[in-house]
Amino acid sequence: MGPELTGTLPAVTERSAARVRGLPIVSTAIIAAFVFVAIFANVLSPADPYEQSLRLRFKPPVWEEGGSWTYPLGTDRLGRDLLSRMIHGARISLAAGVLTVLLAGAIGAAIGLVAGYYRGRVDTVLMRITDATLSFPVILLALILAVTAGPSFANVVIAVAVILWARYARVIRGETLSLMERDFIAQARIAGCSAWRIITRHLLPNTLNTLVVLLTLQVGYVIIVEASLSFLGAGIPPPQPAWGSMIAEGRDYITSAWWVSSFPGLAILLVVLAFNLFGDWLRDTLDPRLRQS
Repeated sequence: MGPELTGTLPAVTERSAARVRGLPIVSTAIIAAFVFVAIFANVLSPADPYEQSLRLRFKPPVWEEGGSWTYPLGTDRLGRDLLSRMIHGARISLAAGVLTVLLAGAIGAAIGLVAGYYRGRVDTVLMRITDATLSFPVILLALILAVTAGPSFANVVIAVAVILWARYARVIRGETLSLMERDFIAQARIAGCSAWRIITRHLLPNTLNTLVVLLTLQVGYVIIVEASLSFLGAGIPPPQPAWGSMIAEGRDYITSAWWVSSFPGLAILLVVLAFNLFGDWLRDTLDPRLRQS
């Protein structure tokens, strides 16, 4: 017993250390920082993001001539503190990204599981609807839906989720078709398990790894779509601070007040890149074939 334990513990420790070494520290730190800022936005904001003062309009960042520590990143065309608006904008962008992928993932996973389990005509009908949804440009259709329903946070989430679910349905359906050929599914049927029990207790848990990876990879994409809609005026309505609308507000002053658009654009770049890198690492970690290689 003793030699076996002494031989096993170092191996377990080595595997745990290897996983920690493989964790993308930079992207994880960036995501954690943005999440922390979004949660405690009211505490961290140095000023009221809605407070206007035209005499303070277009104050430069603190390191440029005329800048002040009162407004570290400068002010916009209405004299509002840019840093405070970016902090509150992080809450909106992250909330929109997470809620949208969760809603779209739930819808897409349910459709994919049902199509893969029943197959036949059910699969054919559901997959043709999925293909038709995938054929539409995401931003264009989301723009139409958002404009039709009116610009608001809830409408943006619903409009993007209505289009994004098809990506999850297609992938989960393929995973389900593969699982349906396994012996444990045949044994569950022989044991008299209902379709609901097989889907929820056998198929869903075995597709969760793939679903989690898809959700993580799509958060950054949804943030870009939300920012694009806000940039076009069909996303988060003013005066709510949203990164996309902040970029749109500063586009006419890019040569004289570059900070108004540049800092929100940099925030989008960082958070989207961080989520994509973290999603790539998560895919490699959860996929046993990639992990072995």
